Amino acid sequence: MADLVIEHLTKRFADQTVTDDVSLTVEHGEFCVFVGPSGCGKSTLLRLIAGLEEASTGRILVGGRDVTAAPAYDRDLAMVFQSYALYPHMSVRDNIAFALRTQKRPEIEVATKVAEAARILQLEPYLDRKPAQLSGGQRQRVAIGRAIVKAPKIFLFDEPLSNLDAELRVHMRLEIARLHKDLGATIIYVTHDQVEAMTLASKIVVLRDGRVEQVGSPLHLYDDPDNLFVAGFIGSPRMNILSAQSRGGKLLLSDFGHHSIALPTLASPPAEGAEVFVGLRPQHFRSDGDAAVHLTIEIVEHLGSDTLVHARPDGSAHLLTALVSGGRDLRSGQPFEARFRTSEIFLFDPAGQRLR
Repeated sequence: MADLVIEHLTKRFADQTVTDDVSLTVEHGEFCVFVGPSGCGKSTLLRLIAGLEEASTGRILVGGRDVTAAPAYDRDLAMVFQSYALYPHMSVRDNIAFALRTQKRPEIEVATKVAEAARILQLEPYLDRKPAQLSGGQRQRVAIGRAIVKAPKIFLFDEPLSNLDAELRVHMRLEIARLHKDLGATIIYVTHDQVEAMTLASKIVVLRDGRVEQVGSPLHLYDDPDNLFVAGFIGSPRMNILSAQSRGGKLLLSDFGHHSIALPTLASPPAEGAEVFVGLRPQHFRSDGDAAVHLTIEIVEHLGSDTLVHARPDGSAHLLTALVSGGRDLRSGQPFEARFRTSEIFLFDPAGQRLR
């Protein structure tokens, strides 16, 4: 049985629709990530699931039970917030135990569950400390421990790493992935960081303006995006998007010095003269490509084993980004031949829908 089923869920504030007819299924044990730009409705959708917002229309089912009208405390969920929300006057032990004690659980049960959560999260040396004596990552682990002891059907995470520095974000990302593996729990996780989404999720839900754009595994969304928005949002560095026109079985790249490349084989090719968008990932440039554009390097970013090259054709304002292996000798002002395979490009119609 699916842990979570959302049916035609809509939330309106006055005349503004924040989530718009969202339907979604999350199976038991999945790590489902809601991702999208700020204001896309992902946190509101999580709050609707948690019971912190009231749905305008639609249904929410947890473990087959309709909880649409149920209060937050009666949904068998646990939420981890971005701000940790710890009690500063309580020890780590008491913070983790708080929810169990408010439920009047036997103290032996409380002690056992706190000890197990502390073991899982490697918090045993810190149980008698106050939150002010902990690092940001340790505080976030305490917040996660408070959720673990409740043994919920679903864990909800609302941008839990946003307040951490870059190095600690990477460490905590690994901690959360390990936690999911160890517990086998169902997790719904909100982030605006597509790298977090790609590395953590078994299922990604891409949202824009309150609507679901596409649902799938991280690699499926990367390899087979349905539209220009998903293609541009998933993948780092971002996909290059070039304007083009279909002419005589070729694509004329209007933004790049009117280079022409062969039109890839499609089940539904664009009509003669049709305007299209060409998507080309920075990782797809290679020395054995069957097509090329000739550019001048503007900026070089040396990453160690790889190099990011930002280049443009003469007289054009459009930069193209290529990720190349090595590239230590590349410098600003040098000519650059960006070769790629036409079989690896993505095509989109003027409305941004994928042409396949």
